[in-house]
Amino acid sequence: MNIVKGFPATSQDDYQLNVTNIIRQAVRSFGNQEIASRKHDGTIFRYTYHDAYDRIGRLANALNKLGIRVGDRVGVLAWNTHENYEIYFGVPGLGAVMLLLNLRLSSIELSYVVNHAAPSLIIVDELLIPIAEAIAPLCPGVKAYIVITSKDIDKLGTKLSPVYSFEELLGNASPNYDWPILDERSAYGACYTTGTTGQPKGVYYSHRNVYLHSCSAAIGAEMSLKDCYLQIVPMFHSLGWGMCIAATMVGAKQVFPGMYAMDKLTSLAELFIKEKVTISAAAPAILMPFLEYIRGLDEKPNMKGTRLLSGATEPSVSLMKGFADLTGAEIIHAYGATETTPVVTINRIKPWMKDSLNEEEKWDLKRKQGYCVVGLDIKVVDVSGNVIPRDGKTPGEVLIRGPWIVGSYHKDPGSESQFTKDGYWRSGDVGTIDSEGYLKITDRLKDIIKSGGEWISSVDMENEIMSHPAVLESAVVGVPHPKWQERPLALVVLRPGHENAVSSQDIREGLSKRFAKWQLPDTVLFVDSIPKTSVGKTDKKAIRTKHKNLYNR
Repeated sequence: MNIVKGFPATSQDDYQLNVTNIIRQAVRSFGNQEIASRKHDGTIFRYTYHDAYDRIGRLANALNKLGIRVGDRVGVLAWNTHENYEIYFGVPGLGAVMLLLNLRLSSIELSYVVNHAAPSLIIVDELLIPIAEAIAPLCPGVKAYIVITSKDIDKLGTKLSPVYSFEELLGNASPNYDWPILDERSAYGACYTTGTTGQPKGVYYSHRNVYLHSCSAAIGAEMSLKDCYLQIVPMFHSLGWGMCIAATMVGAKQVFPGMYAMDKLTSLAELFIKEKVTISAAAPAILMPFLEYIRGLDEKPNMKGTRLLSGATEPSVSLMKGFADLTGAEIIHAYGATETTPVVTINRIKPWMKDSLNEEEKWDLKRKQGYCVVGLDIKVVDVSGNVIPRDGKTPGEVLIRGPWIVGSYHKDPGSESQFTKDGYWRSGDVGTIDSEGYLKITDRLKDIIKSGGEWISSVDMENEIMSHPAVLESAVVGVPHPKWQERPLALVVLRPGHENAVSSQDIREGLSKRFAKWQLPDTVLFVDSIPKTSVGKTDKKAIRTKHKNLYNR
């Protein structure tokens, strides 16, 4: 990338964009704003930004006393709690690197991440001690553990050693900490990808990266001081999509749900309604059962004006319509990845398009990933690297670059091929861009179905299946075929009470409205659930593996 140096400016360009500045400004301007956090016993703990900052300073001092210094890595195994929020500022603020550990990985995968990142200690929630104990023998480089618990540390009966109490450490530390002026290019935190091939890859986000991403996320989501933000996205996944930091930047009220399970969302939904949440973010895997819970309520909550950012996979039109019709809430599609912090695009209908599109066209537009947020460059290229036409039809690979996009993977020789000479990261996603700049992901390169020399979009087929009122969820994959290379296989989960109301032929007839006959799935399987990855995406690798011999019998 050629950088042209112009006439010298008189700005303070050496003033560093540290994340610490975000929380300090929040305390100065919004110190009395509330933070609510659901504890493991279901009660709600409430305090303010000012109170949180007091504890953030204590955490930094406590870690210093344990020997944590600038550049050290500190592992975190925790739920979405106010303690985790404090870690988000306390660990990076002192100059260490917050290593977010995916609690849904296997012990082998998690120990690989820990050994690759080499943290000095791990902070672990009391309920996640079994995970830490499972990897401890495999990770000799970890020298100590801090447990988030309200209990006496001696009564936990853990095998971890040495072990300290998070609350005792903070209680014995001073709230006053002399925050260093860190180089903004220093690592703030790290997340590891959960790719389907090879070992997880380390993405280390700089303070500058996180600061600028927070600005763009807040702008894209139209966040303000008037909002109440609920942190549904696991905070170990892509910095929890960075939204709690963006919320801090604008001084919004924040709510942390603690531990919750995808199949038992009653407590999460109740918290959402009780705290009058106006903005949140989640994958469709969470939003779908959330909507089903709302369907069962005698009195539907009024969520008019609420924005629900949806990522990981494309939300179906039926899901978006369901929230709009039952609650008044708007689902806003966004797109990104671990490597992009993650916000790359956001989908809002532009003012000059509202009058020119009918209702069906508007819903179809909202399925797209959206336009690129300010600060990034995005292009879609063919196999030769040529930029494709912005016609909304021609597919190609999505390439992205910018100040919060990964520039390399941590200690991962051989991964250089995922980056172009002019600085773009190869996403591995196939998509189109239309004349208005809306990106539409049609598949992952590895997931697109190749049948008889033609491509079939599994994403579009899944969403068309979910337009059926009896369908709750679907997944479409390509499986090997002796004649056509691959043929589509559709897995379908029906809504409760509709188990015997829909046939395979009904599904195919519904698809025939938008797909050619040769594209229709030869097999439709009705299942109780669809496999998910550790971050809530459909695990298409697992589906393909299970059904690889379907057409070769």
